[in-house]
Amino acid sequence: MDLEKTCQLLLRVFTTNKGHHHRIDEFSLGNVPSSELQIYTWMDATLKELTSLVKEVYPEARKKGTHFNFAIVFMDLKRPGYRVKEISSTMSGRKDTDDSMTVQSQKFQIGDYLDIVITPPKPAPPSGRLRPY
Repeated sequence: MDLEKTCQLLLRVFTTNKGHHHRIDEFSLGNVPSSELQIYTWMDATLKELTSLVKEVYPEARKKGTHFNFAIVFMDLKRPGYRVKEISSTMSGRKDTDDSMTVQSQKFQIGDYLDIVITPPKPAPPSGRLRPY
């Protein structure tokens, strides 16, 4: 694809660090969560590219082992309201086959939203030695 001749889209991304995706009711009646990032990109943007863009905005998400769980939020044409479809995840500092997955390959359409749960790495367990008193 020739990116100079292909039109970009405005991708509306919502992030959370609460351990789960935003509730559907947060996307009702023209409302959206307050954690919006607006990213100009192409339909063939990969999850790894989107992860990198999010890390530019949230330095704390750059830590090795940070987990990014992606979902598409879309308007359901069969019944009024939005639905969430989890698509995949990436991790800072680790290569995975889903890194090259594109939003387009997951049936993302212009007008849909992307919802990303950002989970920091778990702290390292303490060493097995106990200090004597």
